[in-house]
Amino acid sequence: MSENKTVVEFTKMHGIGNDYIYIDCFDKMVADPERLAVVMSDRHFGVGGDGVVLIAPSKVADARMIMFNLDGSEGNMCGNAIRCVGKYVYDVRGIKKNPITIETKSGIKTLELHEENGQVVSAKVDMGAAILEPAKIPVTLEPDENGMVVNRTVSIDGKDYGLTCVSMGNPHAVTFVESVDDLDLEKIGPKFEFDPIFPERVNTEFVKVIDDHTIQMRVWERGSGETMACGTGACASAVASVLNGYCPKNEDITVKLRGGDLTIRYTDETVFMTGTCTKVFEGRMEI
Repeated sequence: MSENKTVVEFTKMHGIGNDYIYIDCFDKMVADPERLAVVMSDRHFGVGGDGVVLIAPSKVADARMIMFNLDGSEGNMCGNAIRCVGKYVYDVRGIKKNPITIETKSGIKTLELHEENGQVVSAKVDMGAAILEPAKIPVTLEPDENGMVVNRTVSIDGKDYGLTCVSMGNPHAVTFVESVDDLDLEKIGPKFEFDPIFPERVNTEFVKVIDDHTIQMRVWERGSGETMACGTGACASAVASVLNGYCPKNEDITVKLRGGDLTIRYTDETVFMTGTCTKVFEGRMEI
């Protein structure tokens, strides 16, 4: 092995297709995680994934999650990744707590874990309250009479969209469409992500309402592009569906994504997200 290369051990996991490369940093923090994310996430020359997640000790929770998108930028929160972190900490690290707490850049989240045959297979995450104040999302649009941005007509790349803006620890813009299947997200997604009304860029959800308890969603994530699923995006879409009168509050809403389904419940106090967490394989990569 070349002297200037190191071997990184990792676990590949996914939450309904939203796949990340998880690195155990309980004993030693890795160097240059931004570079690791770019190199390891490449689906042709690396492991392949939507990014890299470091699992580290925490002074305020049972573990800490630090996540990086595949372009090397650090993310604040990832709903699908945090379920996998909970699974790893419980199954592998042996922190047999249920519920379990995970520290993120967006605060401490509590997870209720569901086991089958001694292994965690799904989790219900208390994602915290939805942030609806434009300045805190952030989006530069003026608030309506209720202090929010709900179904606001905005021109993106010369086309009008009705945007509902929500933060679930990171910024989201939700727009309702007739069909999600025929959208050219490779073209449309970056136009939303880099529009100047979003000073920290934005994750964009394109949502079709199927019935009053079911929605279908595709997502363009800042720093990652289109992904199979997005947990915070599913939460934001469910919140937007309630705010626009399509779905009821305090009831389960099924969000259908390319990688599978998530169950979201938007209450007066918080947003709950329930979904699976799956280990794919363990490996070692020479960097």
